[in-house]
Amino acid sequence: MAEAERGTGVAPETRDPDARWLAAVMHTAFFLLLGGALARFLLRHPGEARTPWIIALSVVLAALYVLGPALGPGLGTRPTPRRLTWLALVVAVWVVLVVLAPSFAWCAVPLFYTGLRTLPSRAALVLIGVLTVFVVGAQLRLAGDFDPNLLLAPPAVAALATAVFVHMERQAERQRALIDDLVRTRRELAATERREGTLAERQRLSMEIHDTLAQSLSSQQMLLQAADRLWDADPERARAHVRTAESVTERGLVEARRFVHDLAPADLAGGGLDEALRTLAARESEAGLAVRFHAEGAPAPLPDRVESALLRIAQGALANVREHADATAAAITLTHLGDQVVLDIADNGRGFTLELPRESGVRGHGLPAIRARTRQLGGTLTIESAPGEGTVLSVAIPLEAS
Repeated sequence: MAEAERGTGVAPETRDPDARWLAAVMHTAFFLLLGGALARFLLRHPGEARTPWIIALSVVLAALYVLGPALGPGLGTRPTPRRLTWLALVVAVWVVLVVLAPSFAWCAVPLFYTGLRTLPSRAALVLIGVLTVFVVGAQLRLAGDFDPNLLLAPPAVAALATAVFVHMERQAERQRALIDDLVRTRRELAATERREGTLAERQRLSMEIHDTLAQSLSSQQMLLQAADRLWDADPERARAHVRTAESVTERGLVEARRFVHDLAPADLAGGGLDEALRTLAARESEAGLAVRFHAEGAPAPLPDRVESALLRIAQGALANVREHADATAAAITLTHLGDQVVLDIADNGRGFTLELPRESGVRGHGLPAIRARTRQLGGTLTIESAPGEGTVLSVAIPLEAS
C-alpha cells in the first residue's frame, strides 16, 4: 500500500495514467457484475415479493458507487470520515443484496479494489476477509449442498487478487521513490554545476581582469610616476611618458569593451597569434623592457580558445617580468610542432626560488592564472628559475585536447 501517497492528498489516478486505467476497468467490472446479477435474478425469480427490494437496492448500490468520487478526494488519499461512511454504506447495501440474492456475491471483487485503495492495509485486509466470507456463504447457498471447491475458490481468488494488487502498488511506490530520487539527484547535480560554473566564471573574470585591466592600470601608474619625477628636469621625456600612458589607456579601454562583450583579445582581431605576440612584444618594449618575438615551425591555424589563452598567458608572464623580475630583456618564442604548440617566455631578471614562488604572496595572481589557463586546455606548465639567473616559463598545449 502506498501509505506515503495517501498523506499527500493526491490520488494515484491523478498522477499515474495506468492507475486511471485500472480504476476505469474496476468500475466498469463492478457495474457489469451488478447488472449481470440483477438480470440473472429477474430471469430466475420473476414476480417474487422480494423483487422490488432487489431492484431498489441495486439502484441504491449503483448510485452510491457513482456518488463516491464526489464525496471527497480520489481513491488512494488519506481516508476521511465522509469516505469511510460512503464505503460502509456501499458494503452494507451489498451485504443486504447478497443475503436476499446470492448471485450478487461476485460484485465483491471490485469492492476488494475499492477497499484496498481507500483503507489502510490492515483494515483493507479485514474488509476483504469479511467480503470473502459472504461470497463463500452465497456460493454455497446457490449450490444447495456442500462443495469444497466453492469453499476454497473464493478465498483463493481473493488472496490472489489482493496479493497482485498489493505487489503492484508496492512496485509502483518503489518506482515513484526512484523517480523522486532521480529528480532530486538531477536538481542537486544542476545546482552543483551552477555553483561550479559560477566559480569557474569568477576565476575566468579574475584572470581576464588581471591580464588586461590590471596590467593596463599598472603600466599607466608606472608611466605617470616616471613622468611626475621627470616633469621639471626633463619635460620632453615626461610628456613622452604621458603620451605612452595615454596609448596604454586607449588599449585598456578597447580591452575593457571587448571584455564586457566577451570577445577575443583585441590584439587577435587583426591577425593570428603570431602577429598578436609580435605586437605584444613591441608594445612591452615601449615600456622600457626590450622584448623580442620569435616563431618556429610551420604556422598553422589554432583554435580561438588556444590563441586567446596563449596570448593571455604571454601578457601575464610579461606583467610578472615587468613588475617583479627587474629584467632588461625578455624573449617570447612560439613553436608549432604539429600536434602541439609551445609558448616560451624567458627573461634575464633576478629569478626566484621555485619552492617559494612569488604567487604565494599577496600579489600572486599571475602564475596561478597561467596554471589555470594551461590546465583548462589540457596542457603542461614548466618553470625554470633560480635567484640571479632569470626565469624561463614554458607552456605546451596539445592540439588534440584543445
